[in-house]
Amino acid sequence: QVQLVESGGGLVQAGGSLRVSCAASGGISSNYVMGWFRQAPGKEREFVAAISWSWSGISRLYGDSVKGRFTISGDNAKNMVALQMNNLKPEDTAVYYCAAKRGPIATTTRNEYNYWGQGTQVTVSS
Repeated sequence: QVQLVESGGGLVQAGGSLRVSCAASGGISSNYVMGWFRQAPGKEREFVAAISWSWSGISRLYGDSVKGRFTISGDNAKNMVALQMNNLKPEDTAVYYCAAKRGPIATTTRNEYNYWGQGTQVTVSS
């Protein structure tokens, strides 16, 4: 049974930085794609970033609203992925969810991800 457990998050002022991490267990292998989504109150769950590993190297995918500010990284051997969030804005406030899908192609489509963590709250004050 695949399990994803997020950590990090919290409250930060606009312009600040936060890091959220995700530890995967229970069958995640090197050909999985790991990603982050977020959901603000009253809004749809939104793609944030994804990372995948293949013979050709590491691939990263970002949502338009976070490009240039967020960086996804991962340790394939340790089944961990992190999201470094810089220059945070109040509109980044949401619950951030770690997600996983069988790879090797990273996608932005929520329904293609099979496994989800419980989420961690990120709040950015203005």
